[in-house]
Amino acid sequence: MGYVFVALTILLTVYGQLVLKWQVGRAPPLPSEAAPMAMHLLSLLLRPWVLSGLAAAFLASMCWMAAVSRFEISRVYPFMALNFLIVGFAAVPLFGETLTLSKIAGLILVVLGLVISSQN
Repeated sequence: MGYVFVALTILLTVYGQLVLKWQVGRAPPLPSEAAPMAMHLLSLLLRPWVLSGLAAAFLASMCWMAAVSRFEISRVYPFMALNFLIVGFAAVPLFGETLTLSKIAGLILVVLGLVISSQN
């Protein structure tokens, strides 16, 4: 069950990041002055999709607490690197971001680091 909590942490975190990016991308540009910026961010916080992303982050934290109560943190924390991998690849079709050779190399290094650090 512990790995289910790790997987849920990852999935909920990825969902939250992608939804927040999607919603911020649909909003007008962020003003540079402090007061309008605060109002702009507050209006974003009240969007239902943004609230769902924040709720996902909260649920991810709850799942993470359950996961680290079952494992040594040094054993499961490297799996959080999968967030970089999933978000990096999902951003290409969802947001039209480019996947350059350097990004691919970086993601490969993240995966290699995950494999190495998760060994006993």
